Amino acid sequence: MFLAVYANVAARLGEPERVSARQFHRWCEPDPPHPGPSSRRVLEDMFGASLEHLGFPLPQRHRAPSASGGAGSAPRFAVLGPVRIWRGEQALPVLRPLERAVLCALLLRGRTATASELIDGVWGDAPPPQAIASLRTHAFRLRRALGPGVLVSEAGGYALRIRPGALDLAVCEDYEARAKHARAEGELTGARRLLHMAVELWEGQPLAGVPGPYAGTQRARLEQWRLSLLEARLELDLELGLHTDAVSELTALTAEHPLRERLRTLLMTALYRSGRQAEALGVYTDTRRLLSEELGVAPSAELARLHQRILRADPALAGPRRLPAGTKAAPTASPAPRPAQLPAKLADFTGRTAAMDTLRKRLRHAQGTAMTISVVQGLGGVGKTALAVCVAQAVRERFPDGQLFVDLIGHHAQPADPAAVLGTFLRALGTAPAEIPEALPERAALYRSVLADRRVLVLLDNAHDTAQVRPLLPGSPGCAALITSRTPMTGLDGARVVDLSIMAQSEALALFTRIIGDERAAAEPHACRRAVAACGYLPLAIRIAAARLTTRPAWTVRNLTDRLADAHRRLHELRAGDLAVKTSFEFGYTQLGPSQARAFRLLALTYGPDISLAAATAVLGVTAQEAERLLESLVDTSLLHSPEPGRYRYHDLVRIYARDRAERDEPPTGRAAAMSRMRDFYMASAARVYAMGRPGDRLVDHLLTTDHPGQDFPDARTALDWLVSEADCLLTCAQQGAKSPERGAVRRAADLLLVTRDLVESGTHYLQYEAAARSVGNAAHIAGDTAAEGRARLALAGMFPVTRGQQQADDEARRAVLLATAAGDPTTACHAVNVRGVVAIYQQRYDDAEAHLREALRGFRADDNLACVASVLSNLSRVHAATDRADSAVDLATRGVDLRRSLGSTWRIANGRLALGIALHRAGRHAEAVSELLEALDTFRDNRQRLWEGSTHARLAEVYLASNHPAEAATHAEQALALGSIGNKWRRGSILSVLGQALERLGQPDRARACHRKAEMSWVWWSP
Repeated sequence: MFLAVYANVAARLGEPERVSARQFHRWCEPDPPHPGPSSRRVLEDMFGASLEHLGFPLPQRHRAPSASGGAGSAPRFAVLGPVRIWRGEQALPVLRPLERAVLCALLLRGRTATASELIDGVWGDAPPPQAIASLRTHAFRLRRALGPGVLVSEAGGYALRIRPGALDLAVCEDYEARAKHARAEGELTGARRLLHMAVELWEGQPLAGVPGPYAGTQRARLEQWRLSLLEARLELDLELGLHTDAVSELTALTAEHPLRERLRTLLMTALYRSGRQAEALGVYTDTRRLLSEELGVAPSAELARLHQRILRADPALAGPRRLPAGTKAAPTASPAPRPAQLPAKLADFTGRTAAMDTLRKRLRHAQGTAMTISVVQGLGGVGKTALAVCVAQAVRERFPDGQLFVDLIGHHAQPADPAAVLGTFLRALGTAPAEIPEALPERAALYRSVLADRRVLVLLDNAHDTAQVRPLLPGSPGCAALITSRTPMTGLDGARVVDLSIMAQSEALALFTRIIGDERAAAEPHACRRAVAACGYLPLAIRIAAARLTTRPAWTVRNLTDRLADAHRRLHELRAGDLAVKTSFEFGYTQLGPSQARAFRLLALTYGPDISLAAATAVLGVTAQEAERLLESLVDTSLLHSPEPGRYRYHDLVRIYARDRAERDEPPTGRAAAMSRMRDFYMASAARVYAMGRPGDRLVDHLLTTDHPGQDFPDARTALDWLVSEADCLLTCAQQGAKSPERGAVRRAADLLLVTRDLVESGTHYLQYEAAARSVGNAAHIAGDTAAEGRARLALAGMFPVTRGQQQADDEARRAVLLATAAGDPTTACHAVNVRGVVAIYQQRYDDAEAHLREALRGFRADDNLACVASVLSNLSRVHAATDRADSAVDLATRGVDLRRSLGSTWRIANGRLALGIALHRAGRHAEAVSELLEALDTFRDNRQRLWEGSTHARLAEVYLASNHPAEAATHAEQALALGSIGNKWRRGSILSVLGQALERLGQPDRARACHRKAEMSWVWWSP
C-alpha cells in the first residue's frame, strides 16, 4: 500500500516514482538513513511533516542553528502591506499566492491551524478536488522557504514557531498597548510617538495580493484597525495643540473615508481650534447631507453636540479635553517644534535606482539599537546632494519629530563650524538661545539630550571630514544621519557608504531627455548620446548642458554637441547662471596642498585612459611611497578615481580642468620634464619586456637611451602581462610623442612602437597601434626625421600582414628600407627586408622571398643579432618547404629552434617549432609535425598569443587532413577560424578550404561547398 501511494505522490510532484521494498524497510528501521532530496520531497508531501518530525535524523548541514547562534537568522514577517519575509537584512523570494494565503492564515491565528481550517480559509466553499494534497504541497514549499524548525506539523494541522517581534502585526499591537498605557499615565507625547510608530509599520493595503476568504476577512479587519490607530493618534495631536498640522491629514482621510463620523468630528475640532469656524460648520453641513443621501440617517449625537458647541463658541472647546480623574495632567506648554528643513527634491530627478533603494531601506529600518549612519560619497557634480535630498524626502514620514538639514560647505576654504551648526540645530529644536552653551562639547551633549527618545533625520550635506561631522550626529537609536561628502568619512563606526559614480548612459540620456523634452530628444537621438558623452555622464554637466539648450529654442542638440566637441572650451560651455562644472572642481582644487596640486596637474598631462602607480612615480619624479601618498590623497578628495589597486583615473571633465590648471600654474619646463620622464618610463619598461621575450635580439641596443630605468619584472611572463595591461597607455604615449615639440620625442615614439609590436602579434590593439604608427610616421615626415619615419613605416609593415594586406605591407617595408638606408640605420633596414621576405612567402614569390631573407640574414649576422638570425632561418625554412626542398627546410627550421633554445628563448621558441612543424609536414613526417605543432600551440596559448595560436591550429588542420584524420582536421580548422591567424583574410581562405575538404570526407558535402565558396571569396577579396 505504501509503495503505491508513494508512486502516486511522486508522479504528481514530477519525481522518480519507484522506491524499492528494501529501501522502504530500511526507512522503517531504528536510526534510518536520511533520504535523498527527491525522496525527501515525496515523503514530506505524503505525511505533511518534515523528515525530522517523521523520525529521520537530519545531517548536520540540515539542522537548525542553535539558539545562541541562529537568532540573528530567524525569519521576520510583514503582513501590514504586501506579505514579505526577511532573514536578517535579506528579503526572501516572493511566495506564490496560495503559499502566501497559507502563511497568513497561520501568522494571524497565532496557534495551530487544522487542515480543514486552512482549506476553508484558503479556498472557502470551493476547494479543489485534491485540497489536502495541495495544502501539503504548499506547506512543503513554505517549510523549504522558511528553513527548518519554523513551520511544524502538530495535532493534525500546522503551526509557526517564530520568535517574539518577528511579525510586524505583533509589533504594531505592542506599540498600541504601550501607547494606551502611556496615555493613561498622562504621557501624551510618548503615546503619540508610539502610535505614530505603529501606523508607520503599515505599507499600503494589508495582506495585499493574498487570495482566499480568510485573507479577505482579515484584510477588512486590519483596515479598520489602522483607521482606529490613526484616529487615536490624531486625537492626541489635538490634545497636544497640533490642530493646525492635523487639518491637512484629516481632510485627506475624510475624503478617503467620507462616512466615518469620528474623522469628521476630529476635523471639525481641528478646524475650529485653528480659527476656521466657518469651515468647521461647513464640514457638519456636508456630513449631514452625505449621510442623508447615502444612508438615509442623521449625524450621530456626538457630531450634533459638537456642531452646537461650535455654534455657541464653547470656551471649553478651544483647549485640550479634560483627562479622567486620577491621571497626570496633560502638559500645557507648547509641544516641541518639529523642524522640517529638507530642501525640495529636484522635479526632474532621474535614475540612481540601486542607490535609492539601498539608502531608503536602511533609513526606513532605523529602529534598532544604534543610530543609523549612511554616507554618500563621490566626485563633485556627481549628484550626491540631489540623491540624498530625494531619499530624505521619501522617508521623512519615518521621522515624525523633524528633519534637520545643513550645508557644511566642506569644499570651501572655511568649512562650516560644527559649534555654529549645533547652535542652529538647537534653536530649531526649541532650545532657548540663553540655554545654549558656548563650548562645542557642551553643545554636542545638549544636542544629543534634546534628541533622546525622538525620531529625527539629520541630513549633513557636503561634509568636510569626520571631525566636522562627529559632533553633529544624534545619539538616539530612533534618529538617523545621512551624510554627503567628496572625501571618505573614515572613522564613523557603523556607517554604510554608497560610492556614487557617474551615470550609466541610459540614466544620463533619461535625465537629458527629461530636461529638454521628449520631442526634442526624439528628433536627434544620436546627438543626445554625443551630448551626454561629452558631459562625461556627470549629472551636473548634463543638467547645465540641457539647461542651456532649453533657454535657446533656436539651437538644435547638434549645435550644443558641436560646441562641446572642443575640449579646450568644453568647461566654458558647461556654465549656466550660477551653475558651472568648473566651479565645482575649483572648490576641490583650492583645498589641495602644493604637492597634491602639482601631482593633480602633472598627471593630467598624460593621455592614457588611466595611469599606474609606477608610471605616476616617474611622471612626478618622486619616490613610489610619496607618489602613492599623493595619489591616494587625491582619491580621498574624489579628484581621482582608483578603479583597482595601483591604478588611477580622472573623470574626463576633471582631466580637462586639471590640464587647464597645468597650463596656467605649471611652468613649461616643468610640464616638458614630466612628459619626458613619462616617455622614458614607458620606453625603458617596454624595451625590457621586448628584451626578456627575445633573448639575443639586439634591437634594444639601437634605441635612444633613456634617463629613467623603467620598471623591473621578475620573469618574461610577468613582463608580457604588463605590456598587455599597459597597451592603451603605451600606444597613447606614442601618439602623444608624435605631437610633442620636444627634441627626440618623435624618434622615441617610433622606438616605442617597435618594442611593443607584440601587441599586434597577440591579436589585440590593431587599430590603436596602426593609428599611433601613422601619427608617428606623419610627424616624422613633417619634421624631416628620416630615421624615425623609417621605424614608423617598419611598424606599419610589420602589422599589415595581420590587418591589411600583403601588398600594403610590402610597400611600407620598401619605404622603410629606403628611409633607413638614407638615415644610416641598418637595424631598421634589416628588419624591413625580413618583413619583405615574409610578405613574399605569403604572395608565393619564393625567389624574391629567399633573396630578401638572405639579405636580412647577412645584416643580422653582421650585427650579431642571433635572435633575428634564428627568426630568418625559420622563415627560410618555409621558403624551402614551399619549393619542394623538404630536407633543407627541416634542417633550417631545426637550426632555428636550436639557436633559440641556446639563447634561452621563452615563448618565441614556439615560432621556431611552428616553422619546424610546417617543414616536417612537407617532408611527409606527419607524426613529428603534429608533435612540434602541439608544443607550439601550448606555448602560444599560455602566453596569450591569439593569432599565433590560430595559425598553429590552421597548420595542424593541414597536417591532420594530409594524414587522413578529417575529424581532427575539422576541429582545428574551426578553432583557427574562431581565433584568427597571421595572414588575416588571405589565410582565412586557406583555412576554409581545409575545413571544406575535411567536411567532404566526413560526409557533409553541402556544408563543405559553403566553405569552399567562402574561401574563394576571401581569396578574391585579398588578392594583391
